[in-house]
Amino acid sequence: MIYCKNVQKSFSGKKVLSGIDFEIGDGEIFGLLGPSGAGKTTLIKILTGQLEFDAGTINVMNKSVDSLTGLDKKNIGIMMDQFGVYERLSCYDNLMIFADIYGVSHSKIKEVLTRVGLESDAKTPASKLSKGMRARLSLARVFMHSPKLIFLDEPTSGLDPQTMNQIHKLILEKKKDGCTIFLTTHNMEEAYKLCDNVALLNEGVIVEKGNPEEVCRKYNHQKKIKIHLTSGEDMELDHNREAASKIECLLSDGILETIHSSEPTLETVFLELTGRKLEEEY
Repeated sequence: MIYCKNVQKSFSGKKVLSGIDFEIGDGEIFGLLGPSGAGKTTLIKILTGQLEFDAGTINVMNKSVDSLTGLDKKNIGIMMDQFGVYERLSCYDNLMIFADIYGVSHSKIKEVLTRVGLESDAKTPASKLSKGMRARLSLARVFMHSPKLIFLDEPTSGLDPQTMNQIHKLILEKKKDGCTIFLTTHNMEEAYKLCDNVALLNEGVIVEKGNPEEVCRKYNHQKKIKIHLTSGEDMELDHNREAASKIECLLSDGILETIHSSEPTLETVFLELTGRKLEEEY
């Protein structure tokens, strides 16, 4: 669905993307992780034809990105911060504008509002919506024309956990519908939960990429097993045969309450590779 090879972009002589390489398969959720200012939004604008790039190769839906037609772009949906929400218009009227642009029947508006949980707020002006409701309205706008490829730029930034989970459910539903989703985030738990593959972006360079679980296992240098006993005692064992025997005894005695391996998180992998946290600002 997306192919990038050696993509580069500079602003006023400062390189913001350097040698970007990755591929995204059809029906995949791909996560681009990095702190604010790492180049995530710039890359989305390039992949959607909003911004030219200096060098490299980009194919989107089996076409060079600079040769995408208007019809091709109707198969792309984009959710970016404050993008495409008209404050004075109701939720229904916001979606009606995009239904008209994409030639979608107005009968689909109610269906989409219901899907994102805003059916009872159809007449509410966008200016009166909470941040979580605005995020769902933005998703509704993206869903209106049933795109094959969806770009979501920090879709849950600043949202409470309950609203975040609602957004995650909607994203996973679109994947079941066959959509390919390009997700940018600095929330490593979100990426681990949703993404088939991720790329870690730091200062315009991809420092690691792959399946989230495989990436974490790759950097599991400690290889420890952490155990919590019913007595309240915590134990840490090396990952070897002796540990297996010890765990078997604890299980037989009925005193083992929890057991966890020591794989790092995407956050700690990023910290190891870059010396900085995903949440840091430039």
